[in-house]
Amino acid sequence: MSTVIEEGVEVFDPRGRIRFENLPLSARKSKLDGLRLGILDNSKWNANKLLRGAAQALGSEIEFSAVNYYTKHSFSKDASPELIAQIAAENDLVLTAIGDCGSCTSACIRDAIALEKLGIPSAPIVTTEFVRETELTRQAVGMRTLEPVVISHPVSSITADEVAVRVQQIQAQAQEVWLGTKEPLKVTAELA
Repeated sequence: MSTVIEEGVEVFDPRGRIRFENLPLSARKSKLDGLRLGILDNSKWNANKLLRGAAQALGSEIEFSAVNYYTKHSFSKDASPELIAQIAAENDLVLTAIGDCGSCTSACIRDAIALEKLGIPSAPIVTTEFVRETELTRQAVGMRTLEPVVISHPVSSITADEVAVRVQQIQAQAQEVWLGTKEPLKVTAELA
């Protein structure tokens, strides 16, 4: 993209134009009973406690036919394509955590989007301090309508009682994400 400033002088804008895809979400579920739940733990501190607590809390309300656990070995990298394919083949829904810093938030959202592209409704868990990064990643990757589960920050240094509070936040919101009833995030972060 260029702009002529005065006769004979042309200035180029190195930013260019950004074109965003707007990929659709996978079909939302009409009911949750009888479905297989996949839990993707990104190995971040307390992610396992949150996810196991959330699976137990969700299981008290929903009769899952199976709950399958998977672990990534680097929270700041996307899950491997092989792991994403395995999760998609073995599950009907996914809960993944945790996004509570910059790199782990974007990786968590990208993992959820990869699963959504394969038809698996995914609920990525992020903290309140990283909602803006969540929005930017959703835009950049092209799935703006993916709604995250947003829990209180911080996560890495919390007590058992604080874990329980965050598990309750996950329990309510994850179901809304999978059913497609969660209110959209109200974030003003925009990529230029």
